[in-house]
Amino acid sequence: MKGESIDGVVLRMDDGDDVATALEDLSAGRELTVDGDTITLAEDVPFGHKVALRSVEAGAEIHKYGEVIGAASRPIEPGEWVHTHNCESTRGRGDKAAAEGSA
Repeated sequence: MKGESIDGVVLRMDDGDDVATALEDLSAGRELTVDGDTITLAEDVPFGHKVALRSVEAGAEIHKYGEVIGAASRPIEPGEWVHTHNCESTRGRGDKAAAEGSA
């Protein structure tokens, strides 16, 4: 399997990923060791959802699977749940393609 388990509870698919996927329901306050640093979950993260592994500035691209999956709609800190409240998808966005003249 491609990817790396972090502390057996999240899966990072690529070294350049900003997020990892929760392999179980995770509770706020849980600590993860990421590249020698400790990050603390700021909130509960449901199974299958994304956890920020590093800071992402508002408007910056978010990477998962080594690919861009979206853009931060506000600043995101390590340990935050990454979902629709702070990440805007950039995939399959016909509305954006039309606005950019490529649809």
